[in-house]
Amino acid sequence: MSDPVDIDFDTLKPEEFENYLPELFASSTGKVSEDPRLKKLFVTYPDCLALVRDLETIAETARSLLEPEGEPSDKVWNNIQSKLREQSALDRDDGLDLDNEFEDGEPELE
Repeated sequence: MSDPVDIDFDTLKPEEFENYLPELFASSTGKVSEDPRLKKLFVTYPDCLALVRDLETIAETARSLLEPEGEPSDKVWNNIQSKLREQSALDRDDGLDLDNEFEDGEPELE
């Protein structure tokens, strides 16, 4: 593949454009659909513009799925802390001493 800088955008055909799409998306700092170098292509071949817009929508949706929706609320953190305290108390009540549970670091087989 060629560097997108070396592409003759004025004579680009849809078949060639599809080959350059991955590079155009990878090198773009904005939306490929708004790249002024591609304006003539998009006017001449509106299906190319439709394809790019579809791919942009897919990419934006995929990115949004990977973004965290925010921090858990204080209630969630308080519940986690409460459950950890409960479990710690239960472990102590059961006489579990996790630091000295196994001699020589090996579990005993019964």
